[in-house]
Amino acid sequence: MVAEQLLAPVPGGTGRYTAELLRALAETAPEDWRVAGVVARHGDVEAARVAGVAGPRVLPVGRRVLTELWRRGTPWWPGGDAVHAPTPLAPPRAPRGRTLSVTVHDTVPWTHPETLTPRGVSWHRAAITAALRRADGVVVPTRAVADDLARHVAGPAPVHVVGHGTTSWPEPAPLATTEAASPPSEPLRSGLPERYVLAVGTVEPRKGIDVLIRAMAGIGDAPLVLAGQPGWGGLDPRRVAADAGLPPERVRVLGRLTDAELITVLRGASALAAPSFAEGFGLPVLEAMAAGVPVVHSDAPALVEVAGGAGRCVPRGDADALAAALREVLTGGEYARTLVRAGRTRARAFTWGAAAQAIWRLHTTSPARTPATVDP
Repeated sequence: MVAEQLLAPVPGGTGRYTAELLRALAETAPEDWRVAGVVARHGDVEAARVAGVAGPRVLPVGRRVLTELWRRGTPWWPGGDAVHAPTPLAPPRAPRGRTLSVTVHDTVPWTHPETLTPRGVSWHRAAITAALRRADGVVVPTRAVADDLARHVAGPAPVHVVGHGTTSWPEPAPLATTEAASPPSEPLRSGLPERYVLAVGTVEPRKGIDVLIRAMAGIGDAPLVLAGQPGWGGLDPRRVAADAGLPPERVRVLGRLTDAELITVLRGASALAAPSFAEGFGLPVLEAMAAGVPVVHSDAPALVEVAGGAGRCVPRGDADALAAALREVLTGGEYARTLVRAGRTRARAFTWGAAAQAIWRLHTTSPARTPATVDP
């Protein structure tokens, strides 16, 4: 499995997907199969080591060179009898007798190109198109992505809808970020408000963080906690808050957290807000539901599909509607408890084990898997 996303400057949700799927593939491997990671050359590849997974094997070229080689169609196979690429960074094709599958997380390069750099739009469109033409199978996380993909690009590769799973969290831990309100040695809860709205994910325009901040100005005194690294687009939450008249103490930007820190922040939240304009899956929605946190999400089709009616849905970009929904949830009472119960039930329908088994079936039953003599 290509594990390069684990070494990206901002791994994001696709980084979590890569790590969780690697673990699950290793745990569910059929007899006589072994799972190994492969990455481009880096000075330090420790972040790409996953328990139970061999490697990572380090290729002799860096990420930029590897990306360009595969973009040009250079048939450089990274090893193994089967390769799964958890992002569109993938070999252009598989040698005879071997199989290649590629995960396409969303169709943002076509539906919301303004949320990416022009270079990013060009690369993702080309890489996704190549996967649909040359891979043995393309994996998407929701039916919404599958339908959208069919509207924008076609190819002979079969498209398989394979959902994500809920994260296997470690024990909660103290906060260890530069913006912690208390020393790292003190429990995280001592540095967070008693109640707060949480948003999890890369801080960038596509996530609707600016809409959420404007909404927060209309829900009383509850603070907003943002967990995630800054992404593309130069979105400054504090500047947006100032423009919206929201006092600075009501916006807490935590940056990147460890898993142990993140689960502490998640479990302490009064509500999770997911106001994205576009998503392929929306893993924080599922994780919040599993943790017993009520969810307010936008009407982005993938979020609606994942939530399955177990969250409060509001129109994208509508700060007033988002504020009203958050007020309703934050008052607690039976409505919030109903969302919690429905969310827990919904989350149980998604597991990484099921996702891994679906990908194993793709490779072990593929018509491409025929006896062949292939150079190692």
